[in-house]
Amino acid sequence: MQKSINSRTYAIFLTHLREMREKAGITQDEIAERLGESQSFISKCERGERRIDVAELREFCLAIDTTLDKFIKQFEKKLG
Repeated sequence: MQKSINSRTYAIFLTHLREMREKAGITQDEIAERLGESQSFISKCERGERRIDVAELREFCLAIDTTLDKFIKQFEKKLG
C-alpha cells in the first residue's frame, strides 16, 4: 500500500475535498471561519501540505453542509 501523500488516491481525495467545498458555494475564507481556522489552514489542507484526520474531515463536511458518509460515497465513486 502506497502511503505517500503523492499517491493517486490522495490526489483524488484532495480534488474531491476542494470540489465539494466549491460545489457548496463556500470560499476558503468562509469555511475557515466556520471551522475556527485560518484561510491558510484550509489552503494547506486542500493542497495536501497538511493531512487531515477523520475527525477533521467530519468537521469539514459539516461546515460545507454535507455528511461524512456522503463525502466518502462520492469519493469512492471517483476512485472507480
